[in-house]
Amino acid sequence: MKHGFVALVGAGPGDKGLITLRGAELLSKADVVVYDRLVSHEIIKMIPPEVEKIDVGKENKFHLVKQEDINRILLNKSLEGKNVIRLKGGDPFVFGRGGEELELLQENDIPFEVVPGVTSAVAALCYGGIPATHRDFCSSMHIITGHAREGGQLSIPFNELKELNGTLVFLMGLSSLAYLMKGLLNAGMDKDMPAAIIENGTRPNQRKLVATVGTLEQKALEMGIKSPAIIAVGKVCTLSDKFNWFMKKPLFGTKVLVTRPKASSSTIVEKLRQLGAEPLEYPCIEVVPIPQNEKLCSVCEKLSEYGWILFTSKNGIQIFFDYLNSQGLDARVLANIKIGTVGSQTARALKEVGLISDFTPEIFDGSHLAQGVSQLVGENEKVLICDAAIASDDIVNIFNNNNIKFDRVPLYHTNYINENSDEIRKMIIDGELKYITFTSASTVEGFMASVKDIPLGSLTAVCIGNQTAQAAKKYNLTYVISEKSTIDSITDKLLEIGGGNIDD
Repeated sequence: MKHGFVALVGAGPGDKGLITLRGAELLSKADVVVYDRLVSHEIIKMIPPEVEKIDVGKENKFHLVKQEDINRILLNKSLEGKNVIRLKGGDPFVFGRGGEELELLQENDIPFEVVPGVTSAVAALCYGGIPATHRDFCSSMHIITGHAREGGQLSIPFNELKELNGTLVFLMGLSSLAYLMKGLLNAGMDKDMPAAIIENGTRPNQRKLVATVGTLEQKALEMGIKSPAIIAVGKVCTLSDKFNWFMKKPLFGTKVLVTRPKASSSTIVEKLRQLGAEPLEYPCIEVVPIPQNEKLCSVCEKLSEYGWILFTSKNGIQIFFDYLNSQGLDARVLANIKIGTVGSQTARALKEVGLISDFTPEIFDGSHLAQGVSQLVGENEKVLICDAAIASDDIVNIFNNNNIKFDRVPLYHTNYINENSDEIRKMIIDGELKYITFTSASTVEGFMASVKDIPLGSLTAVCIGNQTAQAAKKYNLTYVISEKSTIDSITDKLLEIGGGNIDD
């Protein structure tokens, strides 16, 4: 049987932007991904849904899967002819036991590749505002494991480390913190030597403790520092406040629930992440094209009857043009038809299929779309409205009042979904979650269907427009409305109401 292939891929310390291009490329082509506890949820979400995922998560004093068994999984899956990715936090060869995992593969002639990862020894310090080296303080850094082999004992040359006068970085050393600090003090290190701990480095829930070798252990206990965390010792730790770029982001550490469908959420999620927030993707609706849509088929056979086509979402544009393409047609059939779009994102989606919107209202909703088109439509022109199976009648009512002829074709159903609702409900009850974004009335309905019977008074909803806000008001939610019906305006509103959290 033809053997498969194994790649040891370093996932970095958590921030998905730190995985290498090569690592992301291999993930996209994997048949099997074997991952551990230190790989962030954001990176796990990069794995294609059809890929087999095997969680071998390991935690201090608790091993879900033993190392020997992990080695055997990699071998067995590759012997099945599969492309196997061993996804490891940090770098595979920096105390990641990558060499042990390769030995069995090499003995069995399995082809393999190792993709370096950004090690937390450097990245977590960087995100904590601590440069690993600085010529005014030191010219070297030294990475030391603070975790002994199972059944073994740590043996660290503290005297030699003290004489190096460099930055000392201890990985996996939190459980040995007392031993490490005592060892440095016994070797003659000044008790006032600056020291730091970065917990969950590079992630939105990162915490930082800056103290001294003499006080670090006690302060870590007081703060309740937990792994994963790295320990740094050296004068560069004094630069932490001065270079504290990551934790000074305006929405740092703020959890924001994003309720848009998966296919549409990437823009707002990325913007929130850039602002330092922790976006929690919780799609409450999914858009499903209407199968065997006879009405769509009928109107597409007589498109020449229409002077205007209106699209109320980018989903509608995708479904409409997918149908045209399935019939061997393209945008040329719309050559003499004007097109109206409800907002900037819908207009952008239209542009992606090679067409420019003839009208987009300044206020992005159906009422203003209908009012604007009512002023532009010709006396004998007929309008085709493309929207959802269940949608507001705003456009229809305005056209009826203005005696405008129209046909309406539903393109998709909006289904309510609630994956991971137990986890989200717990976060709301525990007060961990303060903000939620709604981009349509249907996202409000979908969310409320998943959180029945729990108090929502601690939540503030940011709504994209008046129609969405009315849906939130119906459920007595505390809400604010973005100035414009755009993703940028939603994030601006979050900055306005939530940007001061870090200083609270």
